[in-house]
Amino acid sequence: MTAPATLTPPPGLRVLVTAGAAGIGKSIAEGFAAVGARVHISDVDADAVSATCSDRITGTVADAADEDATRDLFGEARETLGGLDVVVANAGVEGPTGPISDISAEDWDKTLDINLRGAYLAARFASEDLIASRGSFIGIASVAGRLPFAYRTPYAASKWGVVGLAKSLASELGPQGVRANAILPGIVEGPRIDRVINARAERLGLSYEEMRERNLEKVALRRMVSPDDIAAMCLFLNTPGGSNITGQALSVCAGVETL
Repeated sequence: MTAPATLTPPPGLRVLVTAGAAGIGKSIAEGFAAVGARVHISDVDADAVSATCSDRITGTVADAADEDATRDLFGEARETLGGLDVVVANAGVEGPTGPISDISAEDWDKTLDINLRGAYLAARFASEDLIASRGSFIGIASVAGRLPFAYRTPYAASKWGVVGLAKSLASELGPQGVRANAILPGIVEGPRIDRVINARAERLGLSYEEMRERNLEKVALRRMVSPDDIAAMCLFLNTPGGSNITGQALSVCAGVETL
């Protein structure tokens, strides 16, 4: 029996992370930088970009749903890093909470634009670089991309779309050496889930604490996951040990059973 493949990403990876200045994206960017990668992030928050940049992390202020801004972002990243080995499409919003009859077309479009159009634009502008480097594309989806999510239809639809995008990219670009996967976070601790819990609690006439407890009752391990857990999966997918994983929707969720 041969020794197991190393579980450390090779040094010098060139990585782009959208929405990389806070939350999951920041953990991913800093995780790659910590193992020797050079990372370029984007975010709409200029102050957060500036605060996240370091000797291994550069950044661009850009809206992930804007075609011209994303084209410019990839041009800047390409110029800064000399190419791309890994692209993580992480940008997303929680979208509205409510019955489908109350969801406005404007709110629907905004959620799909950032969550799904943003991932498509990242894949579109990354494809030539990733073919050249035989690289890796990761779409950050959600367990709402494998489970029904009542009162969160725009979000769920967008995340099912990210899974479909990643699986289709894996088939399309696999013959050219490119891998594509989706990561499906569960209930990730932080300000975003606090907003979601509060919104749903108000909808159901519950307190925040009651709604949080109801959510965790649907999780096998009865706990949330952290942004670092998602970053760890991104890193693993870019180690030799992850080199034959493609076309997968990988849940990092502590065992979410229903939403």
